[in-house]
Amino acid sequence: MKITLADIGKKFNRDWIFRHVDFEFESHKTYALTGNNGSGKSTLLQVIYAFQTSSEGSITYQLDNKPLEEENLSSYVAFAAPYLELMEEFTLLEMLKFHFSFKPCLPGFTFNEIVKNCGLDGNQNKAIKFFSSGMKQRIKLILAFYSDTPLLLFDEPTTNFDDNGINWYRNLLLSQHHKRTILISSNQSIEYDIADGILHIDNYKKPNF
Repeated sequence: MKITLADIGKKFNRDWIFRHVDFEFESHKTYALTGNNGSGKSTLLQVIYAFQTSSEGSITYQLDNKPLEEENLSSYVAFAAPYLELMEEFTLLEMLKFHFSFKPCLPGFTFNEIVKNCGLDGNQNKAIKFFSSGMKQRIKLILAFYSDTPLLLFDEPTTNFDDNGINWYRNLLLSQHHKRTILISSNQSIEYDIADGILHIDNYKKPNF
């Protein structure tokens, strides 16, 4: 999926978070949205996802060189972030079945294979509320990675991860590199060091807007 930002700006009340963002994300490439804490990188990612609306400017989406309307965007995007909620009363297997009833799963994988690949084998029938924060983050990521969508969006993907979890994430990321368009909001280079391009949100936070 190709995404073009044209003069995008976002403000809360009278304060501009960022302004005059012009950037093009090309299909099948990986990009990082970087900046200091509170810089607005997560907000920009949510604007791209149409979870929030921009205060000015426009965003266009193209899939296979054809325009994609914003109201149809959600069917083509998988999004993972630490602040997204899981159905904690569900078991892991129930969560997978629920999620993939709305999003197509990558072909060639069973739910049990997905669970094994993410290091959670044996926990299929365990309620998510009993999982550690790191295990919950793995679930959020596998729901995105294994969704058969042309666009993947990740916000601080290795939150609550130890070194083993970080390596697991990086291997999954490498497996999808140049297969889909991937946007990663992060200020930790280990999460995006394979990126083909970087959008520095701090460049769009000038004193005089």
